Amino acid sequence: MSKVCAICGKGPSTGNNVSHANNKSSKTWYPNLQKVKAVRGGTVSTIKVCTRCIRSGHVVKAL
Repeated sequence: MSKVCAICGKGPSTGNNVSHANNKSSKTWYPNLQKVKAVRGGTVSTIKVCTRCIRSGHVVKAL
């Protein structure tokens, strides 16, 4: 399973961890994805959606 939101396409971002001594090591930040049963195209399916999309109402949850 990919670490990408099914609604907005938000995925992992990369950068550096920087210590107090200015040492740098690579770091990956992942979006907060949740498995949600949602209505898409008239059918109910389980999709991975970021919490931003859930909170802003872009996802119609199945009952």
